[in-house]
Amino acid sequence: MERGDNIHTDVTVIGAGLTGLTLAFWLKRKGVSVKLVEKNSRTGGQILTCCQNGFLFETGPTTGSVATPEVAELMTELNQISQGKCELETAPQAAKRRLIWKGKRFHDLPAGPLGGIRTSLFRWKDKIRILREPWRKKGTDPDESVAQLTKRRLGRSFLQYAVDPFLSGVYAGDPDKLVTRYALPKLYQLEQQYGSFIKGAIAKKKQPKTERDKLATKKVFSAVGGLSRIIEAETAAIGLDNVFLNAEKVNVEKGNLHWITSFSNEVGKKVQIESQFVVTTCGAYQLADILSFIPSQLMKPITDLRYAPVVEVNVGVKDTLGGDYCAFGGLVPSVEKRKVLGVLYPSACFSGRAPEGGALFSFFIGGVKHPELLELSDREIEELVVDEFHEMLKFPENVKPDFIHVSRHLKAIPQYERTSGERFKAVEKIQKDNEGLIIAGNLRDGIGMAHRITQATNIANDIFKKLKG
Repeated sequence: MERGDNIHTDVTVIGAGLTGLTLAFWLKRKGVSVKLVEKNSRTGGQILTCCQNGFLFETGPTTGSVATPEVAELMTELNQISQGKCELETAPQAAKRRLIWKGKRFHDLPAGPLGGIRTSLFRWKDKIRILREPWRKKGTDPDESVAQLTKRRLGRSFLQYAVDPFLSGVYAGDPDKLVTRYALPKLYQLEQQYGSFIKGAIAKKKQPKTERDKLATKKVFSAVGGLSRIIEAETAAIGLDNVFLNAEKVNVEKGNLHWITSFSNEVGKKVQIESQFVVTTCGAYQLADILSFIPSQLMKPITDLRYAPVVEVNVGVKDTLGGDYCAFGGLVPSVEKRKVLGVLYPSACFSGRAPEGGALFSFFIGGVKHPELLELSDREIEELVVDEFHEMLKFPENVKPDFIHVSRHLKAIPQYERTSGERFKAVEKIQKDNEGLIIAGNLRDGIGMAHRITQATNIANDIFKKLKG
């Protein structure tokens, strides 16, 4: 069938990032007909692996976590059908070290309560608070920020030198703005269910696990050869005949019996797809145009979602001069007032990221606290990062990076702030009032790769049951 004709399918998926691809992949594996509509010229969204000067690097997400069984199951399936071209790679034990900048150097982030007592990152007053945490009263404010909760249970220095940099690494966000029950729901439930983080962690550890539960190892992962291997394997399994790239003016409307998704294809010809289900997986800021039939007042809580802007700068050296860079990476607390959010060490975590004897580093700049840094030119950003390369990583001033690559993401990470509850309610109402329409993506259900894979898997299972029911 020519691309300009009207097309009929079971499911139309809008957006070919990790969520959309994983959803379409599982639907196709279940025998459901699916079409994927993407505005860009390639699939993968922000995920893109590149190779330059002997360095293999990511320009978007750098790692994921095997936080759910769905991640392990997807990677196993993809590796099988791609005949070994999408192999799961997890970081070695030695690269688990997390570092926190304080003063003029990186310090190891404590891995447990005993380490928390010994570290110089926290004040003695707060170390005592950590010991007393199991007996502290449970919070009562459902919209309590992560900063408020941390200070209440653990103390200010724990917020400054543990939680704040952690949220910079995950959300590039502000702990005073991020609401715990939305941004860190598992942490929120530990206090609500067990009255204490420590009590809850102990209780969770004692709970029996099924063999499937054990697949969620929590290990940091990528694919051998980079995250793009996942995108390539999913795209191949879905089939390029089922993917429409360079789609412009995408619009969804109700038909008499089905949903109609219309857009202009790569040669400017209008395409219409009729389907029983339509799933959007694109950014919240695109939905007002795509779902133009939804009243603006109802759509506003969704489209008002704030995104953190981030610049990712990959820096490579072919000779580390014997430096010890065996760690996951280092994060920078806001209180230290540096111009980078942190730096990851991909070559310590995964194979083939740098020439033998060299190293690859990924610096992150901007976030919600410093969006103005994205206005810097590439040269200014490179100069900034090279300064941090020398000061933070302790390379001599006469040593220059062998490779630098700057990637900009104006809408990188959605912020799960106080308004998130209104957004989730709006999504629920729209879906309830419009059977067969599903609003997915990282505007709900979490922002990590594991969240995206799990959400897509669950939606695929639900659609399959409805189609066969």
